Order: sequence, then C-alpha cells, then structure tokens
Amino acid sequence: MSKHFDPAELADFARYYGFHYDLIDPAHLVRDILNEMDRGLRGQASSLAMIPAYISPSARIRPGKKVIALDAGGTNLRSALVHFTDQGTPETEGACKVPMPGTQGKIGPEAFFDRIASLTAPLLEQAGDIEGIGFCFSYPMEITQDSDGILLALSKEVDAPEVIGQRIGAGLREALYRRGLKAPERIVLLNDTTATLLSGLAEIPADGGQRRGEDLYGALPGPVIGFILGTGFNTAYPEKDIPKIGFHSDTAPQIVVCESGNIHPRYLGGLDREFDAATKNPGVYSLEKATSGAYLGPLTLHILKQAVRDGLLSFAKSDELLSWPALQTRDLNEFMWSPLTGQGPIGSLFGPGEKAALESLAYLSSIVTERAALLSASVVAAVVERTGAGADPFAPVRIAVEGTTYMIYKGMRRSLEARLHLMLNGQSPRSYVIAPVEQASLFGAAAAILSQRSSRGVS
Repeated sequence: MSKHFDPAELADFARYYGFHYDLIDPAHLVRDILNEMDRGLRGQASSLAMIPAYISPSARIRPGKKVIALDAGGTNLRSALVHFTDQGTPETEGACKVPMPGTQGKIGPEAFFDRIASLTAPLLEQAGDIEGIGFCFSYPMEITQDSDGILLALSKEVDAPEVIGQRIGAGLREALYRRGLKAPERIVLLNDTTATLLSGLAEIPADGGQRRGEDLYGALPGPVIGFILGTGFNTAYPEKDIPKIGFHSDTAPQIVVCESGNIHPRYLGGLDREFDAATKNPGVYSLEKATSGAYLGPLTLHILKQAVRDGLLSFAKSDELLSWPALQTRDLNEFMWSPLTGQGPIGSLFGPGEKAALESLAYLSSIVTERAALLSASVVAAVVERTGAGADPFAPVRIAVEGTTYMIYKGMRRSLEARLHLMLNGQSPRSYVIAPVEQASLFGAAAAILSQRSSRGVS
C-alpha cells in the first residue's frame, strides 16, 4: 500500500481501469464520430440521433425588428422583448422571470399553457408589431416541419404529465386566444443547443474578431456551431444534406442537433461501465457521463473509491469516503480550485499530515478532467470537420459555447481548447474561433425568428 504521492503509480492505475486520457487516439475517435454522424443523417442505426431543427440560419440577423423570446429550462420561465442593433448586438426590454409551470405542484395542460401565456401577453400588448415568438424549450421535443415542438418528456421536477405529447407552440397559441389575443403567425420552437448556435450567429463576428466596422471586401461568413458543456453535453451545426428527410441545399443548410452526449466511445473502461450501470439511465449517453457536470463528480467518486479499495489512496477517513452515496460536481470543483484549505466535503476528510493522499486524490481527479476535455474536443473537432469549413482565414468556423462546466470547472476550458487546437491544426492551419455566448437561450430564441429561412425540402 503506497502512502506516498506517486504519479507513475496513479497513472498506471488509471490505465489499468481504462480511464487515462493517453489511451485515446483522437484521430480514430474523430473518425468514429464522423461515421456515426453520417449514419444518423441517413436514418441508419447510430448512437447519434442527428435531429433536424427545420431552421436555416441566414448570414445576417435583421436589425431593429422586435421578437418575443421565451426560455423554458430548469426551474424558471423567462420572457423578454428582444431586438438586434445594426452592429448585431442583442438588446432586451420588459424582461420577466417566473417559476416554470409545474415546479410548484402538479398542473394540467390548459393551466400549463395559460401560465406561459400570462408571461407572453403583456409583451404582445406592449410591442404591437412583432416578427414572431421564439421559444427555447429545453426539454425533449420532436421538432415538426412547421417549427412547432411535440413534447416527448419532462424533467427537472416539472409535474405536468398531461402536457407530454402536445404541441407546445399550438398550446401557447390557443392560450393567447383564450385571453382575446391573436398570436403572431410564427412561433418557433427550438432546444438550447440550437439556441446557442443562433446566439453565436448574432454575437460572434463573422471574421471571428472584434466588431470595428463594415466588411469592405464582401467576405462570405463561415458556419456557426453550437456547443453545450454544462449539466449536459450536445452539439448542433448547419447541414447541407439530410438524406433521411430528403433534404439538400447548398445555399440554405438547416441546423441539425446531434445529441452528441449519446456517443459510445470505444475508449471507456471498466469503471465507466460500472458507473453507467448504477445510473438512472444505463446504456445511454455514455459520452455525457464522462464529460458533463451532471456526472463528473459522481464518476470521480466511483473512481476514488476503487483507488481506496485497491490501497492506492490511503488516509484516516478512507472509510468515510467509501460510505458517501454521492459527490456533487460543484463540491469537487470547489475542492480542486482550493485543495489546501481543508474546506468542503472533500477537504474535511484529510488531516494536516495527509498531504500525499490529498495530492493523490487531486491527481486522479485531474486525469478524469483531462479525459473529459479530450473527449469533448474530439466531438467538436468532428463537427468542424463535418462542416468542411475553416480553410478561409476570413471565414472562420465560429464555435459558440454555453455551459458552466466549460466556463468554471477547474482545468476544463484550458485543456479542451488546447487539445482542439492541436486536432484542427495538425495537418494544416484551420481558421476557427471558440467563444462563450451570454443568455444563449433567450437571444438564440429571438435569432430563430430573425434569421430563419425555410428548411423543409430540397432546394
């Protein structure tokens, strides 16, 4: 039993159980992901659903036009009037936030949509002439060709079972009618990954730089990718060919939501499989369980417990760690940012003379983070490859990112961006920019109205 900090021994432990990042061949993983994307687009068996959003982003969002933007996600429902300036900057007015219908007790369909309408109606009356309602609804939906969304399931403690199976846009339209209000012609439903992409279209300049003036050379903009790395994991991008719905357009590609968290990488090990078997949804979302904020804390705890059982990690309160039913990702992150203070659930386990054990725990946790960054970067690299863009230095691929795991998890952003750079520039320079976007759900919902073109068939 080692009582000293031994990085080589810890790395061997990680390799033995299959979670060390140096076991991953990024080039092979990118090819695997591209193959899964292609099969999903063709409607063949694939871990990637490749869901058409029936939204085709234009190169420029129309300025000055007002939109009602709605954002339903987590415990809150938000609304605002949104417009974009001539410089492409989004501005809001009349913003409001209320508890999500169904989070304060069970609610029926009519009352569910009436609550949403009660937040929408004042903005509709205030604005007068609006272009439409963009509705980011961050629950599982089937997007229809008329840009409505059929609710497939509810989560996040929303208790409204009779709403499942209903059209969200149609339900809101009917609720507004009950109030004596005529809804705008266009109500567009989208999920948070699509909204992030559209927010990036609005917020990240076409040349990837700073907004300093008009383009004097008429350069054509590159594509925008939406990337979520928060509680969950997902990507979305504009696609020219979707054989499973008979769609092809060289000039107006439509957004496809990959459902990337469901990828099953060949590089997961035995402890990953054990952890997966103990989750509420075993056998699905394998990559998300190795990368996202919902799982990084619990997965790391499962690995640390094995290190204790193997005698690799030894400290006075080892049995207390083994008895923990869970470890929240936020608690692990707080520890990793300040490991020597002895604070938080993890810090409280170690005495002043147990620095070596503390180092070992932090080292193993860092390996898990590095692997998550590498897996995440591989997915993003595959999506960039799929776009075929990035050769033109004035038309970079713009990667819009949303999510606290990317933004604040110790070591994640730095490692992910470094690995992505190496993947995309290994053969030749590729022009891209990766940047977080603010209020992605709300601004993206507005952009869905102001940038939308038809994506319903072959052109």
